[in-house]
Amino acid sequence: MTENNNLSDDMLDSAKDNNKKFTEDVKRSAEEFSDGAKKSAKEFSSGAKEAFGNTPGENKKILAGILAILVGSLGVHKFILGYNKEGGILLGATLIGMVLSCVGIGIFVIWATGLVGLIEGIIYLTKSDAEFYATYQAGKKPWF
Repeated sequence: MTENNNLSDDMLDSAKDNNKKFTEDVKRSAEEFSDGAKKSAKEFSSGAKEAFGNTPGENKKILAGILAILVGSLGVHKFILGYNKEGGILLGATLIGMVLSCVGIGIFVIWATGLVGLIEGIIYLTKSDAEFYATYQAGKKPWF
């Protein structure tokens, strides 16, 4: 019986040692994976900053102009240019217009915000790149 107890104790100790080694291997593998993921994320982040951080004025001009024409009533073009307050005003007015459309007057509010977007989109796309950059990105002119 004592041989069985000794054998069970030996097996138990062996299992504990194996479990401890396995746990250490898993921890080491997880740390290596985590370090690799962090390194990859840093490389991706720096690449993205390089690719998108230096966006020239022309790209913002075209993007803002097209978005202003297509979904100008939502103020997306204002958010693209960094005018968060003005974009919020257009978005809020459109949402209020949607709620009031049951009454009838909301349709005019939605139509007006859409018209503002259309006009701004046309203005954005007809300006030269330098003029657009100077007026809307450097000069920060929020409306028309």
